[in-house]
Amino acid sequence: MTNKELVKKYYEMWNSHDFEHVEDILDSDVRFRGSLDITANGIEGFKEYANMLFTAFPNLYHAVEMSVFENNTAAVYVSYTGKHEGKLFGYEATGKRISYSGASFFHFKKEKIYSINVLGDLNSLHKQISKDMDSF
Repeated sequence: MTNKELVKKYYEMWNSHDFEHVEDILDSDVRFRGSLDITANGIEGFKEYANMLFTAFPNLYHAVEMSVFENNTAAVYVSYTGKHEGKLFGYEATGKRISYSGASFFHFKKEKIYSINVLGDLNSLHKQISKDMDSF
């Protein structure tokens, strides 16, 4: 698979919530830092992060807005949307729709994704799931 195909499959995997073939696109020792500023290593750590995120946002969707590829790296700008239905950062479920953005930086090695560093707009997310959101 090309790097573009790997990134496409990566976001298809997130949006379908189907991680059955994660080994096809991620290196077994993948280094991952998610949009929630949580680090996970290896495929099992990555899956645990995804499950935690889906507990908070069962219908989480990643919309790719822009991507740039160069050699063995890629940068992708993403908009995240979903409904807050589970506890996250100590905030109980609000039932509110959320939307925040992030930038993902990928490194590829041996035709797989070796590392992913995602910078998410956590300030915006905290404001949306806080019970005191109306005060912002």
